[in-house]
Amino acid sequence: MTETAKMYGGSLYGLAAEEGLESELLPQIETAAKMLAENPDYLHLLSLPNLPKKERCGLIDEAFGGKMHLYVVNFLKILCENGTLRELKGCAREYRACYNEAHGIVEATAVSAVPLHDTARAKLEQKLSEMTGKAVHVANRVDPAVLGGIRLDLAGERLDGTVQARLDALRRDIAGTVL
Repeated sequence: MTETAKMYGGSLYGLAAEEGLESELLPQIETAAKMLAENPDYLHLLSLPNLPKKERCGLIDEAFGGKMHLYVVNFLKILCENGTLRELKGCAREYRACYNEAHGIVEATAVSAVPLHDTARAKLEQKLSEMTGKAVHVANRVDPAVLGGIRLDLAGERLDGTVQARLDALRRDIAGTVL
């Protein structure tokens, strides 16, 4: 994430927090980032320097006005006017990071061979919440290379409970044994 994205995303979060709107704006800023990522031609159009800023901002009003909070729409216009609209995804990530920190939320990614069922995910979230003392939201990523078990990325740490990790540990133990 760039410094520009951190600055803009953090500033939007600060404003939202002052107004008590941080929970309302979070899904909107993430939706806007997703929509622009899914429509690169529209993002390119909004980034054209030969299209006057007023027209580009008008396009943002047409696309997002009335559907999203005025702060989000104005935020998009500011990014557009400053030529930094491509930073929106990073801004949304920074907004989420600020939100999570303020609300005691930790995000984790569980990598498994098959998708986790809702009950398994809920149990994992509960166990991790007990371990960390914070609310934990677990996202699941499926990786067919994982033979079994789960690899967990949590707060910058990797907890590897996969079959492959266990086999590697066993291999090291056997190789280290002197007969």
